Amino acid sequence: MLSNFVEELKWRGMLHDAMPGTEEHLLEEMRSAYMGIDPTADSLHIGHLVGVMMLRHFQLAGHKPYALIGGATGMIGDPSGKSTERNLLDEPTLRHNQQAIKEQLSRFLDFGDDTEPAADLHAKKPAGNGISKNPQNNTSNTAVLVNNYDWMKDFSFLDFIRDVGKHITVNYMMAKDSVKKRLTSEAKEGMSFTEFTYQMVQGYDFLYLYQNHTCTLQMGGSDQWGNITTGTEMIRRIGNGKGYALTCPLITKADGTKFGKTEGGNIWLDAERTSPYRFYQYWLNVSDEDADKYIKIFTFLTKQEIDTLTSKHQEAPHLRILQKRLAEEITVMVHSQDDLDNALKASNILFGKSTSEDLKKLDEKTFLDVFDGVPQAEIAKSELENGLDMIGALADKTGFLASNSEARRELKQNSISVNKEKVKDEAEENLSEAEEKVKVAKEKAKAKKESGEMSEEEYKKVEEALDKADKELDEAATEAKEKRSKTDKMGK
Repeated sequence: MLSNFVEELKWRGMLHDAMPGTEEHLLEEMRSAYMGIDPTADSLHIGHLVGVMMLRHFQLAGHKPYALIGGATGMIGDPSGKSTERNLLDEPTLRHNQQAIKEQLSRFLDFGDDTEPAADLHAKKPAGNGISKNPQNNTSNTAVLVNNYDWMKDFSFLDFIRDVGKHITVNYMMAKDSVKKRLTSEAKEGMSFTEFTYQMVQGYDFLYLYQNHTCTLQMGGSDQWGNITTGTEMIRRIGNGKGYALTCPLITKADGTKFGKTEGGNIWLDAERTSPYRFYQYWLNVSDEDADKYIKIFTFLTKQEIDTLTSKHQEAPHLRILQKRLAEEITVMVHSQDDLDNALKASNILFGKSTSEDLKKLDEKTFLDVFDGVPQAEIAKSELENGLDMIGALADKTGFLASNSEARRELKQNSISVNKEKVKDEAEENLSEAEEKVKVAKEKAKAKKESGEMSEEEYKKVEEALDKADKELDEAATEAKEKRSKTDKMGK
């Protein structure tokens, strides 16, 4: 049963533009559509997620999604929205990146029983100029991964300009905004012929998928409209058919900064590049305005669920209900429930109640991420092994506190914790414990004398011994105080 894919995108704020007739075309029967993915890294980042979510919504609506790895186009570089040419990739790197991306996509898309990249299924190339017209069986709506390098690598330059290039005029190509921007006086560099032909290669992808996989729709970001429509033009002129285009808006942040970027770089889907904790924190810390927008785009919550969450959030914005639900949903979707649970525990290390056991369970990467930005100091391992007093650890050796006296004061107020456990000045604590023991011993001796268990003479001997101990403790406390005073002055 098909559902209205276009309508779903509209209420979620994921539709920027669509060719006339696209919605009706998709409601007639199951269709196939594709979206290109940049293979320049072996992981997707959250900038790719809008496209991935569109493919998933397309599949949920009853249609067949194709994820196209831009192996050939990745060797060229896309000029759309860019001012300079990208680094080019070799084939082994592309193949590695393709497999890594397939594994990440499988958390969103149902690839059925296909365990190898779908592009491997097309290893046999059509004879002649590379254009074949043998659509594959599309009765199932399981997702398929393809790589345009597989059908472009044996397509000679002469064959391409003869069979494809002659159908698209230079005037048509020059009219594209992505080309115009690179040819203006504001551009630092001109545009190479390699990049200029990018739209032809991407356009041919659409034609190839139309003829071999009955793909009638290409989706992408709004900056890809020009390249997509080059494909629909090829389908019209060469394939004698009808192709459709649909784009989503480019994601922005309310404060004007770039979405998906932090001071540390991209937010990746790969846990080795961006830990689940840091991933969770990124979404948790978005603004109210962005959370209201992102929860529609980056989750599969229903409209009713989102409306309810939004109402609760507006009643108590300080509770950050939208941000928390957004962060939870997308962390589980990209990583796992266990990773979310660990991220929540890690968040509590600094911002909530947690125990030393919670701290010990953190892996090294998460531990470092949790304390990133927290004031830090290095102490030689040998000093710790030889024994380092707490006063020195807090003041002289680290500079965490301004002076020894401040360190001692904080310890006395029970405001210092090490590994989530409260600590005190050990020497002062030992004196206090000794004084308390003397006090208890005096009270017991007095009670025994009053009950007749101890004679007056025995009591006097015990009392003299305890008074002597009390005096020695007082002297030790005075000596320690004078020593601290001298140390504090030297520290200043």
